[in-house]
Amino acid sequence: MKRIFLLSALITLAIAAVADARVKVKGRGANMNFDAASIPAQYQASFEMMSKKCIKCHAMERTVVAVQTGRAPITGQIFDRQAIKAYGIKMLRKPNSDMSKQEIREVVILLNYIMEENTK
Repeated sequence: MKRIFLLSALITLAIAAVADARVKVKGRGANMNFDAASIPAQYQASFEMMSKKCIKCHAMERTVVAVQTGRAPITGQIFDRQAIKAYGIKMLRKPNSDMSKQEIREVVILLNYIMEENTK
């Protein structure tokens, strides 16, 4: 009985510790996005830009799921700092992305921050 209680207490603590560090998410399905209130002020401009420009081609759900799971939802490939940079370069090369090199850089920095927070 003690072992079951101890095991359940450890699992609860582990889950609670991870949940506190994560950038919160709101919405479901195609309306899913990171909660703006959980993004620090220094990243707010980047977050607003990402929320407006990235949805021209895909829902933010893709980005949220990739950050939460560590896997790109379409390809299943690992989504880490290196992948974030590669996706940034890919978006820069897309003719209709309507994003400058500086804007891509800001989004990459923001996503790296969110990934780091979610691994704490």
